[in-house]
Amino acid sequence: MSDFSLSISIPADHASNIFGQFDKNIKAIEKGMDISFITRDDSIKVVGDKEHVEHGVIVVDELLSLSKKGNIITTQDVNYIMSVEQEKIVNHDVSEARGEIICHTTTGKPVAPKTLGQKKYVDAITNNMIVFGVGPAGTGKTYLAMAKAITAFKNEEVSRIILTRPAIEAGEKLGFLPGDLQSKVDPYLRPLYDALYQIMGAEAFQRNMEKGLIEVAPLAYMRGRTLDNAFIILDEAQNTTPAQMKMFLTRIGFGSKAVITGDKTQKDLPTGVKSGLDDAMSVLKNIEDIKICNLDAKDVVRHPLVQKIVNAYEVHDKKLESRKRKNNETDR
Repeated sequence: MSDFSLSISIPADHASNIFGQFDKNIKAIEKGMDISFITRDDSIKVVGDKEHVEHGVIVVDELLSLSKKGNIITTQDVNYIMSVEQEKIVNHDVSEARGEIICHTTTGKPVAPKTLGQKKYVDAITNNMIVFGVGPAGTGKTYLAMAKAITAFKNEEVSRIILTRPAIEAGEKLGFLPGDLQSKVDPYLRPLYDALYQIMGAEAFQRNMEKGLIEVAPLAYMRGRTLDNAFIILDEAQNTTPAQMKMFLTRIGFGSKAVITGDKTQKDLPTGVKSGLDDAMSVLKNIEDIKICNLDAKDVVRHPLVQKIVNAYEVHDKKLESRKRKNNETDR
């Protein structure tokens, strides 16, 4: 490590937010960027290799910018900004990734995009009638769409919310499920209920559901209906067939907005069955007022370990694809 260094001035009222509890944020930056920090009153000295130091200073500056906007710095913020710098994507202000707050949860926690990919996704939902949000687990596809739906409902931009997903078992055979029809499909729809409870609250959800203003149902229930003035979310769309996807898309009526979310790497369809999500993205990619947003590992906002898991699987899948291509070429 060379002796190159730069100093950064940090206002006292932002220092604890940037440093994190027990200096965990600063320690993470030191480890991730291969630099050292020396604290001096209201400034810190960054020491190390010239290029690493310059990018480390940018990371701290971005965190300061976030803090000045009133954001509480999280581990995810630190990891995301570092990943951007490490990939030398320096042509934008990462602090701008934080879009406007969409709504607040029942505990008062603000719901807002935290990465550039998420911001583009949220903006696309605002500006288009149909949006495809495609990406790995933890990128906030369903949660952000749910927040937009609830906000539109509260602002009376739509008269109801309809949430649906295909009722397909995730690689397991559950056998006979007891109870009435609703009890049988509820396990498949549980993730949608969880998000609704967190953002809207259980009582408000139950009240609106009883009035028919919020509907959570399996995709099969959409057949034969026309959905006017509604905010419709189709979750787990990678598990639809092309026929199911076409059926869903042709249900959308006047004054409605639809968001289709899915993860192309987590298909539970029978072998040989084409995904309706893949088919729709190919067929509809050039139609005006339909937007396709691709999120990736950098947009994962769950535990940092989830981001590493997603990256590891992406690398593994690429190796398998490369191996298959080589085997096919050899067979020829």
